[in-house]
Amino acid sequence: MTDTRRELKLGAFLYPTGHHVAAWRHPDAQADAGSNFTHYVALAQAAEAAKFDLIFMADGVGTRGTDIEALSRTAIRYVAQFEPITLLSALSAVTRSIGFVATASTSYNEPYHIARKFASLDHISGGRAGWNLVTSSSEHEAHNFGRDEHYAHAERYERAEEFADVVRGLWDTWEEDAFPRDKESGIYFDPDKQHILNHKGKYFKVRGPLNVARAPQGHPVLVQAGSSEPGKELAARTAEVVFTAHQTTEDARAFYADLKGRLAKYGRDRDDLKVMPGIFPVVGRTEQEAKDKFQQIQDLIHPAVGLSMLAGMAGSIDLSQYPLDGPVPELPETNSSKSRQKLLLDLARRENLTIRDLYLRIAGARGHYQVVGTPVQIADKMEEWFTTGAADGFNIMPPHLPVGLYDFIEHVLPELRRRGLFRSDYEGRTLRENLGLGVPHHPARAQIAAE
Repeated sequence: MTDTRRELKLGAFLYPTGHHVAAWRHPDAQADAGSNFTHYVALAQAAEAAKFDLIFMADGVGTRGTDIEALSRTAIRYVAQFEPITLLSALSAVTRSIGFVATASTSYNEPYHIARKFASLDHISGGRAGWNLVTSSSEHEAHNFGRDEHYAHAERYERAEEFADVVRGLWDTWEEDAFPRDKESGIYFDPDKQHILNHKGKYFKVRGPLNVARAPQGHPVLVQAGSSEPGKELAARTAEVVFTAHQTTEDARAFYADLKGRLAKYGRDRDDLKVMPGIFPVVGRTEQEAKDKFQQIQDLIHPAVGLSMLAGMAGSIDLSQYPLDGPVPELPETNSSKSRQKLLLDLARRENLTIRDLYLRIAGARGHYQVVGTPVQIADKMEEWFTTGAADGFNIMPPHLPVGLYDFIEHVLPELRRRGLFRSDYEGRTLRENLGLGVPHHPARAQIAAE
């Protein structure tokens, strides 16, 4: 039975041309999407009209891969696309209610930069900003920031823990009413309501204060995407939304229960964190039409692109030395995304896939859940995950853009609404209100209330 007391939370995860590795080659795709602002305006306004909670932007501070043959044939390896905070700031001016979540790495940024940029985005958007905290999984990013090699996995997460604490501390520089801006008295801000951080830690030394007023949401929403053991622990302590990837309902339920079960030790309630797995929907009026649409885009994959994508996701490991139609070999532990490597290897073993089979299997969703079917079939899967403890919502990953998003809006959303699973209008004006998340109170105010 559908749980009518809750509704799905939905994000529109916008890769420029779409999520399929060959998306840019599809006849209906906007091939220059990464550099086309008008394209993003249309998508943002369509997602807002459909009442999505948020737009989600992935990012990397470097092109992923050195195989120029493969790179020259793909649009999803951060080859040519906008910096997300800049883009989302512009999109906030042509929307009113939808939230904006941008990815920014704790490995190749400084906490002051991130605190300032996202607080600014929250002000510009009127309280609709979220930060997707990542530690960077790509070795290639290191080479753009004076490093010969990437931080080790454990060090990345230790640094991220401290980074998040510094950012949140900087966001607490000012109390809500710190700026009277009283022309009569000449008082611009109340010195008693400014709080200097003076952080001195293992990785960062940051005095403060932040030179942006307290954000409309208190803090921008903190999102996290790691699913490794350190990633789950970081999420349980700091995150308010978790974006994750699972291939089966059982795995998704286990992750959901594990993550939610960790919250209590940090004094948090289960509803303080929303779990939103990625889902890659290919929508057809009939099941056969959906399969035909999927096969059309699968046929556009160049083998060099498929192999390069798989090698990168498997941990920047060269797979060209192995037979393409042979079994997926045992792989050394990666310093990149450990959870994604495990997901791929488990999938290959479970379904007895060859290297070619595996890259074809993940070419659309890159390890996220893939559903090819009718609106009813897609809604059935989403409802099952939602009502059986596998998800609080989903990040929708359209195969190609703009049509993939429009198909979901036109055909799947009405079915979800018919079942009482998704809103007909926004609950509020801020991202926190629409996600059902509380507003962080300033520590000074919390102390006064406690006394």
